[in-house]
Amino acid sequence: MTLIGYARCSTDKQDLAAQKAALGQLGVSADRIYTDHGLTGTNRSRPGLDQALAAVRTGDTLVVPKLDRLARSVPDARSIADALVARGVKLALGASVYDPINPMGKMFFNILATFAEFEADLIRLGLSMIYGFARQSGGQVRIYSEVGQGTTMCLYLPRHHGQVDGADAEAELSEAPRAEQGETVLVVDDEPTVRMLVTEVLEDLGYTAIEAVDGAAGLKVLRSDVRINLLITDVGLPGGMNGRQVADAGRAVRPGLKVLFITGYAENAVVGNGHLEPGMQVLTKPFAIDALASRIKELTTTS
Repeated sequence: MTLIGYARCSTDKQDLAAQKAALGQLGVSADRIYTDHGLTGTNRSRPGLDQALAAVRTGDTLVVPKLDRLARSVPDARSIADALVARGVKLALGASVYDPINPMGKMFFNILATFAEFEADLIRLGLSMIYGFARQSGGQVRIYSEVGQGTTMCLYLPRHHGQVDGADAEAELSEAPRAEQGETVLVVDDEPTVRMLVTEVLEDLGYTAIEAVDGAAGLKVLRSDVRINLLITDVGLPGGMNGRQVADAGRAVRPGLKVLFITGYAENAVVGNGHLEPGMQVLTKPFAIDALASRIKELTTTS
């Protein structure tokens, strides 16, 4: 087994020397240490990392002082870790060694993958949705950025001085109007967690839920003979069709189709800035379960 060392360094001198010293203390020989320094942009090449990954073989260990010396972000770390797992290479963060073939090592790599997906989801929410959530809640967003230090985002929300509301989501849902026999709702959203939430609410209310991951899949269902009482669609969808386009195409084959758009703060322009056709409504994220249930019942019961 061979130890291969790597570290991302922020400066050419002090930090570079410190990272090489740290790797040496972890048992890596000087001729097997690779570094990149001054490479802080996400699109810059990392020749040192490329050399380190080229040097490791099955059974070897890639040693880094700590996780932020390996990658620029959690998704970046996951990508590197996936490459190590595929080649049977261990990863050492300081003195802790993670072997992808043993249970503890697998757990670490799985946790890293989970965090990467979570961080990617947060990024996809976008600053506009964070800003919208804060403003809708009566709060503010402040961003502080300093060259060479990074950026801090602060979310300020109003403090509640009253009693805590004891009613939970299940109680609210139990009081919501129920579906009529056979009512079916098509849910179009590329986020599995959102589809799961909306589908669970629909099924608890007695509706039959059909899921679609993008506009094309949703439109295929709308063009079929399946009964659809309501279309619930996210506005921002992958694949070239947004939610409004899906709704318009759906109404071309199903005149009068009821539509509920689920949208972020900055996406209201896509659905017409509030100028919607009859039978269309907008529910802005984040939303309460009872609000979702009420909108669904309102749309399915109006002629």
